[in-house]
Amino acid sequence: MIRMTAARSPLSPAERPQLSLRERKKIKTREAIRTAAYGLVREQGYDATTIEQIADRAEVSPSTVFRYFPAKEDIVLTDEYDAALMEEFSARPADEPWTVSLRHVVRRAIELGAGEEREVTRLRTQLLAEVPAVRSRMLESMSGTGRMLARAIAGRTGLDPDGLEVRVLSMSLIGGLMETSQYWAEHGHRDDLADLVDRALDVLENGLSDTGKA
Repeated sequence: MIRMTAARSPLSPAERPQLSLRERKKIKTREAIRTAAYGLVREQGYDATTIEQIADRAEVSPSTVFRYFPAKEDIVLTDEYDAALMEEFSARPADEPWTVSLRHVVRRAIELGAGEEREVTRLRTQLLAEVPAVRSRMLESMSGTGRMLARAIAGRTGLDPDGLEVRVLSMSLIGGLMETSQYWAEHGHRDDLADLVDRALDVLENGLSDTGKA
């Protein structure tokens, strides 16, 4: 059995540091850029949407857009959830199997995504499925999220975050979730995303079975 280490207690909202005015303004600017980009993509498509148009609608300069998002693809891919979710993973009960903790955190991620405008969530996954540039950028960014997940898994298991096994597991999880999002979009968002994620985690945990046959 994998050895479990003690989990940290999550901070209550009152214990968390308050954001400064400057940080709040930065968040507001990021959200304005994202909202402008989503609106333009809905109206005229991803390829026809330019950084200049996004900047104009968000009432910022193009250089400001690039300061927050190095590439146009990052605007529709980047969110603020990774660090908070990894903290939540580390704060799960110490005697809870890490696979159970992972399912909890992934479901929490889905809840956070559902807290956004539903059409935004669907648009993001649709772009991932249909736009090669978005998919390519997602693959590039996966390594950073994978390292973050590896550290979280290592913290729960006592294993080396740079060890081969942890690295393979964390990147398999990230890749599996990316494929789940793409599958959801390719099938018209008909299925329940949480159910699809559970199926994906079952495969990663237990391997293929006859139930996966068409």
